[in-house]
Amino acid sequence: MSVAVEHIATDQPPDDAKARDLDYGWQSGNQIELLENGEAYFPKVFEAMRAAQREILLETFILFEDKVGFELKDILIEAAQRGVKVVASLDGFGCGELSVSFLRELAEAGVAVQMFDPASKTLGIRTNWFRRLHRKIVVVDAAVAFIGGINFSADHLGDFGPEAKQDYAVQIVGPAVADLHHFALAQSGRQVRTRRGWRRRPQRPAPWATSEEDGLVRLIYRDNVQHRDDIEEAYIHALSKARTRAVIANAYFFPGYRLLREIRNAARRGVHVQLIMQGQPDVLLAKLAARMLYDYLLKDGVVIHEYCQRPLHGKVALVDDDWSTVGSSNLDPLSLALNLEANVLIRDRAFNQQLYESLEALARNHCQTMPEKRKPRLWLWRLTVGFLVFHVMRHFPVLTGWLPAHKPRLKPIESPAHDV
Repeated sequence: MSVAVEHIATDQPPDDAKARDLDYGWQSGNQIELLENGEAYFPKVFEAMRAAQREILLETFILFEDKVGFELKDILIEAAQRGVKVVASLDGFGCGELSVSFLRELAEAGVAVQMFDPASKTLGIRTNWFRRLHRKIVVVDAAVAFIGGINFSADHLGDFGPEAKQDYAVQIVGPAVADLHHFALAQSGRQVRTRRGWRRRPQRPAPWATSEEDGLVRLIYRDNVQHRDDIEEAYIHALSKARTRAVIANAYFFPGYRLLREIRNAARRGVHVQLIMQGQPDVLLAKLAARMLYDYLLKDGVVIHEYCQRPLHGKVALVDDDWSTVGSSNLDPLSLALNLEANVLIRDRAFNQQLYESLEALARNHCQTMPEKRKPRLWLWRLTVGFLVFHVMRHFPVLTGWLPAHKPRLKPIESPAHDV
């Protein structure tokens, strides 16, 4: 099959940088629903897509050819055939195993399929490891939006088995959907109309909403241009204001020193700080790296749980009784220094309480808690291998800079005229 493509740079300043490089402010009056795992997420997303009248915008890191992927494909094809504009932006690494026939069916039906930084295998191995499109966003008819950590794959469903992932997303209805819609359009290379509130602001919005009302939502994102640290800064700022409690559940935890220090400082001043980590990791190095930080945090009163029922894939946090964040960003060097990520910040007491109860039940029923004073063991291993793991992870973004430079591209896949 011949595939026609054109190149659109997505991590370099585009020609219409003023339209794309935006700082989104706090939007009030939103309805936010927590969606835990694929059992809650997929029915909501698919229902919205089936009801779409004008447009479906989708970004995902992973789309597999399994029961979830095939259902998504059928829904997108049916929507495109009835005249809905459908744009699917997929990551070239996470979706690199999709078959030609799968992509061809979508393209021939009129779905605008775009692959971010695709690359052929070298000696049977994929080499496009870094600067991934890691966002998971769906916007339907500019009326409802979904954002979180859940990919379109069956391993987010409980019936997948012991390797099924524990994860979270949110559904948003209200004014914040306009920001997510505009962002998704701009990042896909589509034309966007400039309206008041979308233009680049002379100063960034305040990181902490001053209003006491609920239903506040703000979109934040990480790119490799102007917004390299926005998500990390949001965590740091929220923790610096924490008064009573903070809970962070994150699959891949190896943040920079500033964020680690803020977590420790919050615990030192009496905030009840809980971290929920992977106890059954899908990437062993992630667990080893996180454990390098345990002693530093435990000695100042941070409570650390390891979730052991199945792999933890969540990227959520809450502070006090009204601040929360849900999104695609882990707290590791890949997410904080290389990948394209997106989170929402939420100021809503009911949502905060719902997320807290979910995480508290997870910690209470399915986690093991690390002892405050752990007995030293395998000290020789910790001194050698542990030291190496710690510093490799710490300097990982710099090390990747030594690799041959390239500019990741978003490549639209068009319906072929004929097979070759």
